[in-house]
Amino acid sequence: MGYHHLALAARDMKKIHAFYEGILGFNLVKVEVGPSPGGGWAKHFFYRMEDDSKFIAFWEMHDIPGTENFETNLSKAAGVPDHINHISFDVKDMDDLERRRKQWLDAGLEVMEIDHNWCYSIYTKDPNDNLVEFCATTGSFTEEDRKAALAELETSEPNFSKPPASVKVHKPETTADA
Repeated sequence: MGYHHLALAARDMKKIHAFYEGILGFNLVKVEVGPSPGGGWAKHFFYRMEDDSKFIAFWEMHDIPGTENFETNLSKAAGVPDHINHISFDVKDMDDLERRRKQWLDAGLEVMEIDHNWCYSIYTKDPNDNLVEFCATTGSFTEEDRKAALAELETSEPNFSKPPASVKVHKPETTADA
């Protein structure tokens, strides 16, 4: 079982559309438009990620009380560092991850690449200022991994993980704002 959709507020739907459909290749397949409980109205845009059971969705709000100056960055809104709340999408293999990295660089986006020792990730920022990740699982999980995870639920003393095998930052030849 996976999730059906992740729904987020957006300040600029045209920029969101350009990123999620134009760069990531997710297809805008549905919009729901209607009144919002408590006043105002909204558009709820659904982007197909893989099939008709996996979506990312965005709210464009209009005249909804209390939403005049909302924060779209999930981590900033929660008062935590950017890397804590982020959006991670899977890729089928390392070739697909490399294709995505090139796609982001060609779009003028900075890309951070990390080999986490059990998965390999690339990161950039979306127009809502959220950290977005594509991730390929490169390892397998053992019973020892599970035991260590369960033990961490009970301890207040950290048992630090092995540091990432590599961390690289790739700068685009041109920036997205150019």
